[in-house]
Amino acid sequence: MGNRHKSREFALQILYASDVSDTPLRQVLPYFWETLTCPAEVRRFADEIALGVEHHRDEIDGAIARFAEHWTIDRMTSVDRNILRMAVFELFYLPDVPESVTINEAVEIGKKFGAEESGAFVNGILDRIAKEKDATRIEYDERDA
Repeated sequence: MGNRHKSREFALQILYASDVSDTPLRQVLPYFWETLTCPAEVRRFADEIALGVEHHRDEIDGAIARFAEHWTIDRMTSVDRNILRMAVFELFYLPDVPESVTINEAVEIGKKFGAEESGAFVNGILDRIAKEKDATRIEYDERDA
């Protein structure tokens, strides 16, 4: 398992802990890392994802809501919701990560941490977002202008 994959798993755990406990992310982070030992680059990338999701949550959730037909963000499981948030953050804000890598990683993490159908659910939404991400971001930016 690569360092970035492990970072993504940690980021999911951080976001999940914040989500289910309704605790601000900045309060969750120090407790999360308190007992873990990992390479600094793993922690840095996990923090970048988690904090990026928090910072851009409105845009990210807007994109997910637009493409998650018949689903609201609140109806999704916390695992699926946060996997989608992480992947959309990568798609929108980390251009150095290939889209296919982002989607494949999200699907694999969904299969590992989510329900039986999580991988397919995540893949379907992310595939649509990736195909229209530029239009989605422009639409969001114009709406908030």
